[in-house]
Amino acid sequence: MELTSKQRAQLRSLANSIDTILHIGKDGIGENLIKQADDALEARELVKGKVLDNNIEYDARTAAEALAQATRSEVVQVIGTKFVLYRESHSKPKEKRIQLVKPAKKPRV
Repeated sequence: MELTSKQRAQLRSLANSIDTILHIGKDGIGENLIKQADDALEARELVKGKVLDNNIEYDARTAAEALAQATRSEVVQVIGTKFVLYRESHSKPKEKRIQLVKPAKKPRV
């Protein structure tokens, strides 16, 4: 699923109020962190992460992209050392999921 700019803006505004729960330290991205991110995405759909100063292997962009690929999620935003990931949860009831703005239909040519 490719997010539109309107959907990203909606998710960025929702991410302002959530706490950072993923911390990438000197150990980098391992199985435990991927499992934690996967579980958090399934429960919350939107998670915020941070790359700590003691990590020399990853910057926020590469860490977000690596985690997104490992968890089949989308990178919503990367600013400084923080990033936001989104993945629609299929275990939550539909009414409790984040309702994204529907993309506009492309005109036929």
